[in-house]
Amino acid sequence: MHFTEVTVGTDLIQKNEELAFENRNLLDQYHVKAFNIMGAIGSGKTLLIEHAIDHFKDRFTCAVLAGDVIARFDAERFERKGVRAVPLNTGKECHLDAHMVGHAIETLDLKSIDFLFIENVGNLVCPADFVLGEHTRIVVVSVTEGDDTIAKHPMIFRISDAVIINKIDIAGFVDADPEKMLIDARNINPKIQAMKTSCKTGEGLDMWYTLLEG
Repeated sequence: MHFTEVTVGTDLIQKNEELAFENRNLLDQYHVKAFNIMGAIGSGKTLLIEHAIDHFKDRFTCAVLAGDVIARFDAERFERKGVRAVPLNTGKECHLDAHMVGHAIETLDLKSIDFLFIENVGNLVCPADFVLGEHTRIVVVSVTEGDDTIAKHPMIFRISDAVIINKIDIAGFVDADPEKMLIDARNINPKIQAMKTSCKTGEGLDMWYTLLEG
């Protein structure tokens, strides 16, 4: 039984990678740049995306696939920004997968989109195993999660292209050291792009925008 479970898991991952490859090819055909935004609930993923939408509104057309376990609260927030947003409810699942994302992409007018933000379900474990067809994998971590949270969840940082240490304006109030978090991320993945941000003060958001422009 143990070996059967491992085989099934491996097959699922492989199938997901095949679908992700198809998603990526479709996005490339239309020159759409896709970002897989991962992070725990409350890390600030939604607000960072909102800031990016505002910043690029006169230069790039954005769309969002808003992943969540239930409801469409985040999708409605993005729609109020005037962008196309597709809610992706995963139910019991703690991550998006390439199959779900592929169906959502089919509902978009890709020829009119420049940036596609894929806001993954709030979790620092499950999304690490599932590529979606994105060009860049970004993980957001809030100082409120503790400055040891990166060391405790190495896999997602190992596979990510960038890490954002967010809410640094309140680091002192929660006794967290953002520099330690940056060091931990770089120790896990020396190639990772690492930055610190505060959506409240605006600190570091220029680096966020530069990351997206690539």
